[in-house]
Amino acid sequence: MLLAAAAQAVSLLGGTGPLRANAEPAALLKGCDDVPEAVALAETLQQRGLRIESYIKDIDRRKTELAEAEKQLTEKLVELRKLRQRINDHNQQVDQTQNDEITRIIAMYDQMKPEQAAQVLANLPPDFAAQILIRVQPETGARIMASVEPHQAAVLTSFMGVARANQKQE
Repeated sequence: MLLAAAAQAVSLLGGTGPLRANAEPAALLKGCDDVPEAVALAETLQQRGLRIESYIKDIDRRKTELAEAEKQLTEKLVELRKLRQRINDHNQQVDQTQNDEITRIIAMYDQMKPEQAAQVLANLPPDFAAQILIRVQPETGARIMASVEPHQAAVLTSFMGVARANQKQE
């Protein structure tokens, strides 16, 4: 009789809705009020049922919190992906603009007399001057290098070598 009372005291109702724990000591104790063990068991089962009900509510609350956090993270991820795409698009546009500008500068150096180009390159930072020399026509670059002072030609040559090595690694 105690097992039947225990089984009836706490029942978990499933289905599509949330779980609930039910403990109904009044119905259990019908006819058992005079058995102290049955009364104590019914009270214990009622307390367990209430704790289970509390645990289930806590789990449901946590599920809701997790769902909301997941939704927020998904929104942030979408936002970050859009931002990354905008940055990439902007960087490509900047790179294209820089390449167009460098192409224009290179064309200008190709048209200059080698002595004039050498004088201008001598006043530029060596890494930038090396980039220009790498991109001009080889014959033009050779004539410009011939017009540069030997010490500066050596420096530019070393920068050109580093720049070409970096281009190969990319």
